[in-house]
Amino acid sequence: MSSNSFSKLGLCAQLVDALESLGITTPTEIQTKTMPHALAGRNIVASAETGSGKTLAFLLPIIQRLGGHGTTRALVLAPTRELAIQIEATAKVYGRTAGLRTVAVVGGESLPRQIKALRGGVDILVATPGRLNDLIERGSVDLRHVETLVLDEADRMVDMGFLPQVRRIIRHVPAKRQSMLLTATLSREVEKLTRELATNAVRVEATRTSTTVATLTQKAFAVLSHAKTPMLLALLRQHSDETFLVFTQTRRGADRVARILTANKHEVVTLHSDRSQSQRNTALSNFRTGRVRVLVATDVAARGIDVDDISFVVNYEVPATAEDYIHRVGRTARAGRDGAALTLVSPEEESTLAAIERSAGIRLERSRLSGFTDGRSEEQIKLTSEIARLRSSSARSYRATRASR
Repeated sequence: MSSNSFSKLGLCAQLVDALESLGITTPTEIQTKTMPHALAGRNIVASAETGSGKTLAFLLPIIQRLGGHGTTRALVLAPTRELAIQIEATAKVYGRTAGLRTVAVVGGESLPRQIKALRGGVDILVATPGRLNDLIERGSVDLRHVETLVLDEADRMVDMGFLPQVRRIIRHVPAKRQSMLLTATLSREVEKLTRELATNAVRVEATRTSTTVATLTQKAFAVLSHAKTPMLLALLRQHSDETFLVFTQTRRGADRVARILTANKHEVVTLHSDRSQSQRNTALSNFRTGRVRVLVATDVAARGIDVDDISFVVNYEVPATAEDYIHRVGRTARAGRDGAALTLVSPEEESTLAAIERSAGIRLERSRLSGFTDGRSEEQIKLTSEIARLRSSSARSYRATRASR
């Protein structure tokens, strides 16, 4: 084995064998830097890009350290239902080696069924904050024996306003415990949460935050708003054997795009907050197994989709922030694979995209789709982009002047 293998990090033979049976033989950077500290029981704050392997970085040490006792000794909090269910699935795969039982409790599913599952004994509990607080208030969950607490996607937890609920949960967890906080970005609010929950923590950073992976190709296509759907259809025709994850800003927009694609003989599923949990599960299953090749989603799914072989992420609409952009495009080019993120940018969105590029420290390649035109000449497109750039520059200068007064 190489000096960078999982066994060298301290993982037991059973887990190494389980990894190898799934074709996983080389740790990612975040796993290499995190696992020895996690196995030693230290508090950890780990930041790494989306798709870098953070889930195994905290789950495998938990599984090795616990052993099966039927009491909840590990608690993993996740911001979304999709992410919680994916963590549960991963924990079940590797937890078999130690006889551990994992249960996920999330909103949108039967509360009585989840209460019954908890009564059967749980070693690793994965939960969204809202549903876990419901169970605590009902007296249906016992957190007095928790030895390891994990906050996954902590930055998203902050963004979604879950901090009050997280703090209520913490009051029911022993003060003497191992705490691991994992995040893609380290904002001021996340730093504050770190000081509250993970004192004397080891800091681990696999990559600079707000970056995208090297295997990701990023392009922007200038297009008038009314021509975005025809361009998306052209992309689907040109890459007829590839999978597409298409992001819209709103639920209504996602449904509209899905209807148009379906009318054009494409097999499509949608994922947004109006979908029930069973509908979400079915949509993800059909997309993951290749029954459909197009998934249209809103940002609620940006951190909850764990599919390794997504060929293209298409930003049908430019996201509002650099963080949203990073998490959208992080759904492709995962685990060392190649992938492409294509952003359809209208003249009205050029300034927003320019702000994202500055904040994320990236520059998207401007491209034209072969055989497609929205009626403008290349000179008109360049002029529109330059006007948007100048407007954005003027707005920054104005804000800077006001701030200095």
